[in-house]
Amino acid sequence: MGMSVPPIVGSAARGVERLIDRVVCVLGAVTFSQFPEFMQQYLQRLEGHLDEARLGVERFQQAASQSGMTLEQLIVGAGQNPDPSVARLSGVVREAVRRADELGAADAALRHASAWTRPFVFLAHLDGSIARATWDIYRPAVPTTAEGLVYAAVGVLAALCLYHLGIRMPLERRFRRTSLGN
Repeated sequence: MGMSVPPIVGSAARGVERLIDRVVCVLGAVTFSQFPEFMQQYLQRLEGHLDEARLGVERFQQAASQSGMTLEQLIVGAGQNPDPSVARLSGVVREAVRRADELGAADAALRHASAWTRPFVFLAHLDGSIARATWDIYRPAVPTTAEGLVYAAVGVLAALCLYHLGIRMPLERRFRRTSLGN
């Protein structure tokens, strides 16, 4: 037969449980509410990379134009040049164009994504080097937008589910088995 828990201990345990629930809710809300802020800072950094990439391509286009060629003609002509240094320039120009296109597509996709699809679009177009650079200078902020509120609410739900299903329920089952075994 199990021992009964004194009322004061049960009351204290319920108080601690409520406190843990609240702390978990706050941690989930604060953590998840940072996602829109990180994406916003990432987007600013992405746009800086995009501007620089477009500037590089524009310079190649100007050089081609001054030579009476299109950019594609410049790329093909440089690639066929017998001088290996000039031939490598073809790959450099092609890569610059590819990078500008890739960054432009990511920027457009993120700008046109709805609040509901933005996290998925963000992950689909994530550039690791830009994300790392963003993280290196990231400063948490308190988002005051509807999107930030939605993320905070999702964070509360996710944290509560994780806590209750992953920690609290397994511990309750273990304590119940232990107390029934005595």
